[in-house]
Order: sequence, then C-alpha cells, then structure tokens
Amino acid sequence: MSRTGCQKNRRAVITGLGPITAVGIGKAALWSALLEGRSGIRPVSFFDAAPYHAKNSAEIRDWNPKDFFQPHRLKRLDRYAQFSVASALLALEDSGLPWSAQKPQDRVGVSFGTALGGIANAEKEHAAFLSGGPKAVTQTLALTVFGGSAHSNIAMECGFRGPGTTNSNSCSSGVVAVADALRFIREDRADVVIAGGAEAPLCPLTFGAFDFIKTMSRWNGSPPEFACRPFDLSRQGFVMGEGAASLVIEEYEHALRRGAHIYAEVLGWGLSNEAYHMTSPLPGGASVIRCMNETLEDAAITPAQVDYVNAHASGTQMNDSNESACISAVFGSAPPPISGTKAITGHPLGATAAIETVLCALAIQHQILPPTLHFATPDPACPLDIVPNVARPAKIRYVLNNAFGFGGINACIALGAPS
Repeated sequence: MSRTGCQKNRRAVITGLGPITAVGIGKAALWSALLEGRSGIRPVSFFDAAPYHAKNSAEIRDWNPKDFFQPHRLKRLDRYAQFSVASALLALEDSGLPWSAQKPQDRVGVSFGTALGGIANAEKEHAAFLSGGPKAVTQTLALTVFGGSAHSNIAMECGFRGPGTTNSNSCSSGVVAVADALRFIREDRADVVIAGGAEAPLCPLTFGAFDFIKTMSRWNGSPPEFACRPFDLSRQGFVMGEGAASLVIEEYEHALRRGAHIYAEVLGWGLSNEAYHMTSPLPGGASVIRCMNETLEDAAITPAQVDYVNAHASGTQMNDSNESACISAVFGSAPPPISGTKAITGHPLGATAAIETVLCALAIQHQILPPTLHFATPDPACPLDIVPNVARPAKIRYVLNNAFGFGGINACIALGAPS
C-alpha cells in the first residue's frame, strides 16, 4: 500500500510517555498496576448512578490540576483539556525534549484524539444555565467545549507551531492520532509530534446515553472490577473511564542526535470504515481484517513476525468474538498472544487507544506481555491465548495495537523494538 507523498526513509520513534489513568498518573503507576494485576474500576462516585443499569466506572480520583497548572491557566482549562496538557507535559518530561512557550518551535506538532471533548463541562454549564440563566455560565465556556482545545492548549502551553489537529474518531481516536504523527514525520512536515488522546466523559447525561444503548457492563456484584471481563464467556460490556495519554513521536535521526531514549519505533498504520452500523461490527469482519493486513503491509512485517496484539477487547459479547475471529483470519493457525487491557484502565473512549499504545511501548521495553484481567470462563468464540490474569515475560519484537470504534471506524498501529 503506497502512502502518496510519504518518505518512508524518515522513521518515527517513541521517546516519551505520559499516561494519566484510573490506576495512577505517569508511566510508572500504569506499569505497576499492570504487573500487580490491579484495576482502576470502582463504583461511580462522581454522580448518583442509581437511575442507570451500569454502576461502575474508571475515575481518576487523585487528580489535582494544581500539580500542573497555575490558577490563571485553570480558568481556561476544563478537566478534558487539563488531562490533555498534563499528559503532554509528562511525556515531554519523560523524553527530555526542550520546550518553551517563549521560544516557539515550527517543527514540533500536536496530534490528538477524543470522542467527546469537553462534553462533561458543557453538561455542567448547561445545568447552570437552566437554573441561573446566562450569568450563571462560566464566561470561558466557548473556549473549553470544543474538542480541538486539546491540541490548541498543548501548542500554546509549549510553543509548538507545527501541524496541529484533534480528530474525533470515537474509540479509534488515539491510534488515529499516532498514525497522523507518523504521517507528519514521514512527509517531513515535522520532526517531533506530541500524539495522544484525552477524555473526561463521566457526567450523568453522557454516562446515561451509553447506558441506554446497552453497551456498558451492568455488573453490580463484588468485586466491582469484574464489570470488565474481556474475552470471558460472562462478559457484559465496557466500563466507561476517563484519562489521557501522550506520546512523543520523533524522527529517528533527530532522536539519535540528542541521545534520546527510544521505547519503540512506529512502523505502520491502517484505517478503514465498515459502512455498516453505528455500534455492531460488520459480519465476517472484512474491514477489520483489511485494516490489520494493511497495517502490517505498511510496517513491512508479516503476520508471523508479530509477537503480541493489544486487542480492542471492549468486553462486549459481539465485539470480542468478532475481533477474535478477525485475528484468527489474519494470523492463521498460530496467532500471537493477545490481551485486553481495558480491564485495568477502564475504557476512556477516545483516550483508550493512546493509553494502550503506551502499554505496547512499555511491553516492548520490558519484554512483558500485558495480562487480560478478571478472566475465569473461556469462551469458545474466543479461542486465543489472551494472557489470562497474570503478566508474562516474552520475547517481543513487533506489536500490533487494534482500536475499533462506534461508526465502524477501525484503526491499527504497528510498533517495533528500537534498532
């Protein structure tokens, strides 16, 4: 598959990681939770979930924006934008890449993704409007409600004047953002791109909207973490979460010149639409299969070379079985180990795939396969090695990350160990 205008000799590598998740802030907290088999899923505490069938979420309960921002900045940043900018700052610190708003850089860009942007803030402000009229609404609402506030605020905070974009491709958004970063570097439009995703959707109406369409887990037992059970026969749906992740994607030679630590190389991407249904997968999975195959072709690797697949694994009956069948179709009789890590972080929608790309990079660095937590009963429709419950040491050279979203949007990214 040719990428018109791309210079494939310009390679892109990951040199910084900045996750913010329900199991902690920063890469060390996320990786520790993975190794410990610890989940961030708990009963909803941000609002009264009594009217809904779904009762659990993955909230970031220890978030203190003052750890990252001065008071005057917070007036223009809602929770969604706070996560976006803070995750970028974490990734930049991890990468050692210099930045300054006073010394803008034309060759550094930002590529972000989100499903719902500032919807939670808009919901809160609408309630204030209904009860108190226009004067009760925060006067900076127009600056926070739109999804593009993610990349805009990162660019302003850090002085990045290269390509800037925020996509809204549902649960595929984070992988699309990383794919766009790879494209910008291949096309010589930037030397560095901050790529990732953010989401802060935990508010009553938005939570209820997903509950209404029966996509969220209705588990109400103990422990609450069992609400998310990817590939398990008794899985009931996904658990909505919040969070963000940023990755510093850097041109390879640029990274070498400054002696940067390289976690992984971004090798290739794929993107397709099923043109079928807003929530149900296309029977037979032709578009998912094509997306995975095109990603491997773009990365110049074969299915037999892939050592691990981070599956989308939303935890719904239909999507997990469909993805399993598609993975079997691509990889044949000897598929690699796969896992569904949403059981750790919950599913923060447009941020999830960026978080999972961070996990893929860390898996390559540490040579450890992430586990699929809360697995008890095998499903004959998912006959794969899902690395049940416990992380596993393994030789990992190439990784595929799947992200499939509402609207039939399929996106994949391939990573490789640095060389």
